[in-house]
Amino acid sequence: MPTVLDIEQSLLLLELEAPFDKRDVQLARRRQAKVWHPDLAPPGKQVAHERHLKAINEAADQLEQIAETSHGGRVTQNAVKVSAAAARKAREEEGRRAYEAEQRRQAAEADQREHDPFAARTPDHSVVHRYARCLSYPEWGVGEVTGIYFTGGGDDVQQWARVRFQIGVRTVPADSLQFVDFSRPDPGTERMQRFVTAAQHALAEGNFELAARRLIYARDADPKSPMVLRLLTLAFWQAGDLAAAGRSVRDWGRLEDARPAPHRFASRIYEEMGAVDLAAEAAVRVTKRAPQDAAAWERLGRLRLRLLERDAARAALERARELGPSAEGLLDLALACQLGGDLGAEVTACEQATLVAGDSAVAWSRYAHALARTDRVSDAIAAAEQALRLDGEDDEIETLLERLRAAVPRVLPAA
Repeated sequence: MPTVLDIEQSLLLLELEAPFDKRDVQLARRRQAKVWHPDLAPPGKQVAHERHLKAINEAADQLEQIAETSHGGRVTQNAVKVSAAAARKAREEEGRRAYEAEQRRQAAEADQREHDPFAARTPDHSVVHRYARCLSYPEWGVGEVTGIYFTGGGDDVQQWARVRFQIGVRTVPADSLQFVDFSRPDPGTERMQRFVTAAQHALAEGNFELAARRLIYARDADPKSPMVLRLLTLAFWQAGDLAAAGRSVRDWGRLEDARPAPHRFASRIYEEMGAVDLAAEAAVRVTKRAPQDAAAWERLGRLRLRLLERDAARAALERARELGPSAEGLLDLALACQLGGDLGAEVTACEQATLVAGDSAVAWSRYAHALARTDRVSDAIAAAEQALRLDGEDDEIETLLERLRAAVPRVLPAA
């Protein structure tokens, strides 16, 4: 980086202020020389005076040269400000580059400590096969084995291999290597299985992004493998990449269109993406391929409710009730009946929800609200009291209970 003159610092050394000319600089140099000459220094301070006077002379020479080349032989205060700003910016840039270089050096040292602890050590065993791949990390590709090392002793002896991959040197357990014979082509099925195994390890560790990258390699090796597409869909979905998960589940569904699993995944992914209409279409495909699955009909009913298709939602939820009722499905059916204006069917569905899940405060609360719109005030009070016993912090049900108790007919005492 070229040196940028900081006029402001030079003026501070000479105790000079702008504007100035060559004569002002010469006078300032003489004043400072009378103060900082080494002959005038106290005992033991001659070197410090000599260095300071040298800096003063260098600054004076630079300022005289600037004054000679300036317009009118005089340097203005504005020129000093501009030069000082340029010098500060240059120092900041130099400091930033030095910091980045130090960070890169520290990162390289940390990487070497972590991945290449045997860098300065002579190998303990000669290398027979030169090229190998790591089965635990197949995305590293083929690396060059530079040495075999041993640590521990007795039954705890461990054999290590130092391998130079494209990403850098890595030290891995020697038994995790698979040596490569370039005279024999690598079958696609073996390559696919290698990446699938590594992806399953990443999935077990919760590293879904790494699993997705490995499964992409597996898909490239065998694009028609339903297992790979299923795992790839799961990895993308768990990693939060819904667009990629949608593309993967679409390819999976084309391969296994007769099975409900890919369409079930597609419905959930599309719903999470906000495409409720596509999620409902996928849910319809699930019910066609698994007509006895009550959960599939319940999901279709909920999606129909979100699309405000009351009749279709009610039909799907009633089908789910016939196959295997659940409290959530019955409450959704009650909502569909309420939107359709069928109060009797709503009360029946809520009552059935309390029978299926007797300890559900939500079911009893919905049942109480449904009864409150009928003339069964005492039953509504009993349902509201049961909801409060299960969940005593529901302000809405407390308000309903107070209103219901106020509406109970008063009976005059007998004469």
